[in-house]
Amino acid sequence: MGCRDVHAATVLAFLSGTASVAGLLAAVLLPNWRQMRLYTFNKNERNVTVYTGLWIKCARFDGSRDCVIYDPQWYTAVDQLDLRVLQFALPLSMLTAVSALFLCLIGMCNTAFVSSVPNMKLAKCLVNSAGCHLVAGLLFLLACAICLTPSIWVIFYNNYLNRKYEPVFSFDISVFIAIASAGGLFFTSVLLFLWYCACKSLPSPFWQPLYSHAPSMHSYASQPYSARSRLSAIEIDIPVVSHAS
Repeated sequence: MGCRDVHAATVLAFLSGTASVAGLLAAVLLPNWRQMRLYTFNKNERNVTVYTGLWIKCARFDGSRDCVIYDPQWYTAVDQLDLRVLQFALPLSMLTAVSALFLCLIGMCNTAFVSSVPNMKLAKCLVNSAGCHLVAGLLFLLACAICLTPSIWVIFYNNYLNRKYEPVFSFDISVFIAIASAGGLFFTSVLLFLWYCACKSLPSPFWQPLYSHAPSMHSYASQPYSARSRLSAIEIDIPVVSHAS
């Protein structure tokens, strides 16, 4: 597999990373991180479910889709430590993943549209495609760790709340979306690492995201005369004499 060609692995990694970022955005915006069920023993009243998100809180009666109580300022008064951590962790994870997507896109475009022979006048500005994919893979892995750790912590913190108070708390669909998105980020990083490992046979320094010098200048220059063997030099210097008929 040549690093200078566009392969299905990099395209699939880019699509997987984009889908994972979209999943993280949905998990951040949905008010479905934790549910709290409030039961009543009055037959004339209905049970209430409080849906808690990272930014808003909504209370609904059973069988109703309208919020009886809607708190858009919930993000300023979050009293649950795991949700407060997620308010910082998920946007940071999204920012890291978007940076990785940008690097991946730069590497793909450079691979597809730039000539394999570098222009010596622009040698310091050349983009190393494989280096971009390698750094993007590392950023995807970092984004996965930033997202996955607090998302799993929500599950354990939910059990802690049930033991401390009443067993009325349960985690909601946003937890599953965030964990699935973290899995997508990990899958994306693995794809990019596999693609990079298949390109290690090429001699240029692919760990660098940008070239600091012409990467393969020696590949296009002829070998110096001093490197040739004496035998080849003698053979080249021997004149050829032809006899006229």
